Amino acid sequence: MSSATPVSSIATQSRVPEVQRDSEDLGPVDLLVLEFPDRTAAADSLPGFVDVVDRGLIRVLDLVVLRKEPDGQVTQVDLADVEKHGEPRLVDFDGARSGLLGDEDIDAVAQMMAAGSLAALVIYENRWAEPLLTGLRYAGARVLDSERIPVDSVLAALDELDAKL
Repeated sequence: MSSATPVSSIATQSRVPEVQRDSEDLGPVDLLVLEFPDRTAAADSLPGFVDVVDRGLIRVLDLVVLRKEPDGQVTQVDLADVEKHGEPRLVDFDGARSGLLGDEDIDAVAQMMAAGSLAALVIYENRWAEPLLTGLRYAGARVLDSERIPVDSVLAALDELDAKL
């Protein structure tokens, strides 16, 4: 496991993989942590994940998959182990491990996982937004703030607004 700077500190350090350090053309970067109840559920999610990567909508900057055994022991999963009968596999992302996800990040997720589950930690660039942001930067605009609003929060707010009507 890496001893890299925890993701919680990355925003203040402008740290991205080597291939992007010389470029201002970088889309928004997100961290997504997913938990799957078992290997089948993890494998079933792969086609959608591979599709958004193949279409160039996102680019994986770091990827770690964890397994929590029934006894509570957590191990990193070899990406070749997460597959589904000839469909897209995570082994295709084997080189995506950049070290952006550090030990603190991995340990924090391991604590949250249910016994017997798998978790995927993915840092990805939103490539779809890069041309927009690059154009805005060249025009002199700067991002003052950017925040991801959880879908459940948006749905709850919309339900609350609908109830007032």
